[in-house]
Amino acid sequence: MKTLISALALSTAIAAPAAVVAKPVTFTATLKNYGGPGAYLTLYVTDKNGAYKGTLWMAGGKTKYYKHLSGWHRATRGDLGQVRGITGASVGAGRKLEVKLNLSNSLLKAGYKLHIDAAVEDRRDSPSDVVIPLTKANAGKAVRGKRYISSFTFK
Repeated sequence: MKTLISALALSTAIAAPAAVVAKPVTFTATLKNYGGPGAYLTLYVTDKNGAYKGTLWMAGGKTKYYKHLSGWHRATRGDLGQVRGITGASVGAGRKLEVKLNLSNSLLKAGYKLHIDAAVEDRRDSPSDVVIPLTKANAGKAVRGKRYISSFTFK
């Protein structure tokens, strides 16, 4: 688990509130036992119109595989400057990724959606494996992913 000051900066930039009140938010993704190598995951935010607003986290350190996070790659045009050093190891099949970030309260009221793209070597990419509106009402509610993510919650 890592707490990232840069996530606070990102959420401040995304929300652009007059007075920022940040609170810790824990994102937890549990992967299915798909029987393959570790998954690359990226957590990024879009606005209510689907426009990319920023990257919160990326799991998987080899940049040559980022193009397989196809929704994120398309939104950022593969700009590694969007990652800002926010990376961790890939996540093994059946394992859990838990990330704690400080996010602005206003981010949870702005109509943003969290997307998680997933990619596994020699398997199909899964853009937007999870999509969930970032709202207080959705906090704590588990959602299922489409391909590699068994369940995802944020609190």
